[in-house]
Amino acid sequence: MIRHRRPAAVLCLLALLAASGCLFRPADRPAPKAVKPPKKPNIVFVLTDDLSWNLIAHMPQVVRMQRDGLTFTDFIMADSLCCTSRATIFTGRYPHNTGVRTNFPPDGGYEVFKDKGGEQASFAPSLQKAGYRTALLGKYMNGYQPNDTQGDTKPYVPPGWDEWHVSGNGYPEYNYNLNENGRLVHYGTRPQDYLTDVLANKGIEFVQRSGASGQPFFMEIATFAPHGPFVPAPRHASLFGGLKAPRPPSFNEADIRDKPSWLRSHPQLRRWGIGRIDEGFRDRVRMVQSVDEMVGRIRTALKERGLDRDTYLVFGSDNGFHLGEHRLAGGKMTAFDTDIRVPYIVVGPGVPAGREVRELAQNTDLAPTFQELAGVRPPATTDGRSLVPFLLGAAPAGWRESALVEHVKPPPSPLDPDRQDSAPGSPTTYNAIRTRDMLYVEYSGGETEYYDRARDPHELNNIAAGLPEQRRRHLSDLLYALTHCTGSGCTPAGRSR
Repeated sequence: MIRHRRPAAVLCLLALLAASGCLFRPADRPAPKAVKPPKKPNIVFVLTDDLSWNLIAHMPQVVRMQRDGLTFTDFIMADSLCCTSRATIFTGRYPHNTGVRTNFPPDGGYEVFKDKGGEQASFAPSLQKAGYRTALLGKYMNGYQPNDTQGDTKPYVPPGWDEWHVSGNGYPEYNYNLNENGRLVHYGTRPQDYLTDVLANKGIEFVQRSGASGQPFFMEIATFAPHGPFVPAPRHASLFGGLKAPRPPSFNEADIRDKPSWLRSHPQLRRWGIGRIDEGFRDRVRMVQSVDEMVGRIRTALKERGLDRDTYLVFGSDNGFHLGEHRLAGGKMTAFDTDIRVPYIVVGPGVPAGREVRELAQNTDLAPTFQELAGVRPPATTDGRSLVPFLLGAAPAGWRESALVEHVKPPPSPLDPDRQDSAPGSPTTYNAIRTRDMLYVEYSGGETEYYDRARDPHELNNIAAGLPEQRRRHLSDLLYALTHCTGSGCTPAGRSR
């Protein structure tokens, strides 16, 4: 249930927990001594769209990144939805503080992000002010149109970006426009117009120019891949012919009587539906081959110019994707791990090779990470914390034990071409707490979910009905604290269990 408790009572609870030592979890291992990052290192951020963990095994260059660098195994999205996630990535703020709650107006989308000051609050202007040359390539925010002039005579480029090569509807990978530094350029249907490849080429060119200049740079390449309609590059279209979607225990779940009402209405998948899921998974694997090649090309370009010694490469996704789990066909927006837990992998100077971080990280942490690497102090409104200590081999004290997930189900919108956000059978509005060993969800209609992830990692058995009342009230209070936290106040709330 999404309830409204008195903040004073919750603060008292947090104070008592801190005094009793319950806010701090003993370290799983001794914290190694951290090394120092290079002064003003370069940063390359590859942000994919709807990329789930089950695709990584089919991406050899990303697997190589895991061997060479650091993998966050519990990286949780504050909302498994494109625009809300990206608003959080840019600002370091939870959705309840960005004001971007959906993909489209009146509660979300590009216009809401801009109107609420998201562009000025983004990390980009602060990096630019610190002397970085900044570039954004690919996808920006849902609802952005590359021909938008904002009252000017040429297409608009948001503040903080020196180079801007951004599309609006690049999902089909062909027949799209790019706003290229204020100039509208159309790309058609030739094989060389495949959007992921165009972004890769432009990214390599930016690295080459920036490396020659000696100026530190930040580049974000935000692919539309592997978002639907799942169009792979021609050279990959016939690969993986016999591949099927993974069949975890949650696939086409046999008994969902314990699930919330929005999910209980889903019938078991039939043979033709499972066949379509297998086909979709094959195309998603085919689609990420071009992304994987791009990662390899970027690493090669950095190494050839000696820039790899001073460059952090971050690979991740805006949200996950379910494909057959819990009887759900392709989609996201749930609080299940398929949707909220995403890959984040980092290589760079001082990053320990082959190491995994099990502590909970969130997309709120990306903006302060980029800012700390650039020597910029994150603003007080930042809800997340920098991941730099992890990148340099340390385990910061007092790290969060609870990740917040919040989702608002939007009303039907003509701007949503697939009607997925508000379709019947999609999740209703909810807030959730995810820790390493449990998931607790409260829905706006009063229903709850609780999964013991230590015993039930696939989230099959909702045991919320059997929770002791004291435990349930404790979790509900913590959830209230997280959904109302701002800035540094989010740190103690996230440490409470």
